Amino acid sequence: MMKNTYFKGLICCVLATVSWGAMFPIMTNALIHMDPFNFTTLRYGIAGLAFAILLLFLEGHKSFNLKGERWGLAWLFGTLGFAGFGFLVFLGQHLAGPAGALTASIMMATMPMLGLLTVWILKKNRPHNSTFGFILLSFSGVLLVVTNGNATAVLDSPMNITANLLLISGALCWVLYTIGGTYFPGWSPVRYTTLTTLLGMISVTSINAILILTGTIPVPQISAVTDVVPHLFYMALVAGLMAVLCWNVGNKILTATNGVLFMDVVPVTAFIVSALNGVVPSKVQLVGAAITATALVLNNLNMRKLTQAKLAPAKVITSRN
Repeated sequence: MMKNTYFKGLICCVLATVSWGAMFPIMTNALIHMDPFNFTTLRYGIAGLAFAILLLFLEGHKSFNLKGERWGLAWLFGTLGFAGFGFLVFLGQHLAGPAGALTASIMMATMPMLGLLTVWILKKNRPHNSTFGFILLSFSGVLLVVTNGNATAVLDSPMNITANLLLISGALCWVLYTIGGTYFPGWSPVRYTTLTTLLGMISVTSINAILILTGTIPVPQISAVTDVVPHLFYMALVAGLMAVLCWNVGNKILTATNGVLFMDVVPVTAFIVSALNGVVPSKVQLVGAAITATALVLNNLNMRKLTQAKLAPAKVITSRN
């Protein structure tokens, strides 16, 4: 039974990260027609409505009642996960230019390290030394994949530096959102996803409205909305509804510390999608992809070994009694 549950968590995290890996190349074209702020608002507006319908169907109208609940904390995590991640990451991708999809995807690979450090700080839970090693190994592979062996090229201009800072900040926002699920142990993954999305939309729409009223961004034109309908469909229902729900389910099973390791799948997926569009991978990129895949497999095997080692003394005591 435990193996089946673990496998379910594994599949959920993989589905989520593969979906997110494909969203960056898709967003490259969407950002030609619409700015990241209006797009993010429309995206999560659609996803939030879909989540609300799903929660109503599965758990009923009482699940929307926040009386006695830590709704302020849920709003904070929703703001970080949707306003923080959505606005910062896609603005960073937009500023990075044509290479923005690959730059954004590689910055998502910083999430495992950010997750470890955040959990360590917030929960005083120091990861095992071997886990740090596997994350560094995986991250080095990702660097090879998206930079073709030239990691310094990412920081070759002030604009790239600004874009990278925005991307890393967005990645940190998503790490905090993921860890936020642990503060609501009584909530199902569907409830946590839905309520944080709806509460986060308060911040998303407020920020977007302020930017429009101050003339920072334009009011979206009907023609622009029409142009991005296919992108909205994927981003809202696949990378939004399906992926976020799978992510929260997977992290509830595997824990946030282990689940965030799968973010290394994001840049590898972005690389594969680019390859299918005619970009021929170099030997260095193939080596990097192999390193990342190997690190993920080895880490999961190592986590199982460590878990079994912790359970062994308990089994011995039980058998003696």
